[in-house]
Amino acid sequence: MTAELEIDQISRSFGGVPAVDGLSLSVPAGRITGLIGPNGAGKTTVVNMISGLLHVSEGRILMRGRDVTTAEAPDLARSGVARTFQNIRLINDASVLDNVIAGFHRHEQSSLVANLLGLRSARDEKRRLQVQAFALLERFGMAAQAHDRAASLSYGHQRRIEMMRALAMEPTVLLLDEPVAGMNDSEALELAGIFRAVAAQGVAILLIEHNMRFVMALCDHIYVLASGRLIAQGNPAEIGAHPQVIEAYLGGVPC
Repeated sequence: MTAELEIDQISRSFGGVPAVDGLSLSVPAGRITGLIGPNGAGKTTVVNMISGLLHVSEGRILMRGRDVTTAEAPDLARSGVARTFQNIRLINDASVLDNVIAGFHRHEQSSLVANLLGLRSARDEKRRLQVQAFALLERFGMAAQAHDRAASLSYGHQRRIEMMRALAMEPTVLLLDEPVAGMNDSEALELAGIFRAVAAQGVAILLIEHNMRFVMALCDHIYVLASGRLIAQGNPAEIGAHPQVIEAYLGGVPC
């Protein structure tokens, strides 16, 4: 199976304390890969390194075999890496629709001058992006909120806006940092269906999540971190029965 994203022995320290220590993992295209572990295990640090917000101290990050270890965040976004954040980052005073449209920025073709002058090419592109954004809103069940101010919506709906904006980038690698935090089981189940459909289109998804039922039901393969080190990997059944995982993360109770 093709590895869209490959992490090879990456490490990162803060103040001399290792946050991630020699981690290797593979995220194949068309699959959902889980990355789990207790708070402070280093999961978000991993996502920050993959997305270019933090630099790797040691090791390599590869996309389709190309070394992107030193690439900056904007370059990685243009290469097809999109992410959501543990703490939601929206344009709070903009509408839901405009927040989603913002995700299409790497595909925009109209120049700044064309937009400022309101040329037909720019108007046509704006209409096209609105149509695409509305399609995402309908997919996430939020078409009725298109013109609402983003900050006025519930936490769960704001989470969905962030996911739609990430998908608007048409990524080949999608990094999801606790996407169902604060959602009920019904909302999480609905999003699981969307994520499966996205993966089926060939997108490589790396999922960080504390909701173990969600992870076990959704992921094809799971990596487990503890204190910055990989302690286990395998399919959900293997992880749920792994003694070290049960002890370090699941409180001694098998999944």
